Amino acid sequence: MVSNSLIGLIVFALDIWAIASIFNAKVELPQKVLWIALVLFLPVIGFLIWYFAGPKPTR
Repeated sequence: MVSNSLIGLIVFALDIWAIASIFNAKVELPQKVLWIALVLFLPVIGFLIWYFAGPKPTR
């Protein structure tokens, strides 16, 4: 069985990745702040919303 600390570590890593991608996205600063706040305050739900609907990083 997967321990809670491993799940927490995975969620933390995904949130860090999401925040880094938001910083690299080509959107205005206020929109970046809102996305980062969503990911920070609602880690799992915020990540899922960002993944499917959020700004994508520039390549």
